[in-house]
Amino acid sequence: MMQVDFPYRLDARGRTADTDEAGHIRDLIEQVLFTHPGERVMRLDFGSGLLQLVFSPNSVVMAATTQVLVQSSLQRWLGEWIVVESVQVEAVDATLQVTVQYVIRRTGTRVVGTFVQGGGA
Repeated sequence: MMQVDFPYRLDARGRTADTDEAGHIRDLIEQVLFTHPGERVMRLDFGSGLLQLVFSPNSVVMAATTQVLVQSSLQRWLGEWIVVESVQVEAVDATLQVTVQYVIRRTGTRVVGTFVQGGGA
């Protein structure tokens, strides 16, 4: 079943762009990772709070905290669609890179996705 692609855009035919199940799940993961809690009007607790930790001092404790935060947020919001196997978060300058390994429950497909936020010119 095809889903509306995120972020919303038009395809080459001038119609709403769509995506397959794997692409839709990837879009959902990106939304959970980079949405601040309190940003969504009717779902104030949606998101991970990840971006609030970007400027915290680097340490082993902060890395572990960030990993647990991301993994629990993904499991909470997307647990019926995916099983999160691992999360790696790396902050370099103004860019945040998150690598998530997960399994799509319906198909059993293992996916490794890298999500990048920031790094604007």
